[in-house]
Amino acid sequence: MGYADLRELRTALSTAQDIAFNLDPAAPSAEQTAELVDALRRALGSATALTGEQGSTGCPEHPRGAVDPLHGDKDDPLPPGWGKCLLCNDRRRRAGTQRPSRR
Repeated sequence: MGYADLRELRTALSTAQDIAFNLDPAAPSAEQTAELVDALRRALGSATALTGEQGSTGCPEHPRGAVDPLHGDKDDPLPPGWGKCLLCNDRRRRAGTQRPSRR
């Protein structure tokens, strides 16, 4: 977070501005609007990263991801070191239940 996010924000906004000024005012093409949406999403992601917040999951990889519903479940607690991120916890669960492949 920090300088790299600010640089990405500026780049994405500049790209979005260039695309917006070059849109066909009568009927922008689907490709142009898709490029504009992509640039704006990158800008939004970079701006969000500038806040420095970890989001509701506390996960640096998926800060705005889904919260694991089993987090804090007293009947079936999560193993030590696991966080609230459903995506990371699901990956850990799958890694722990897969059988080694036979070759």
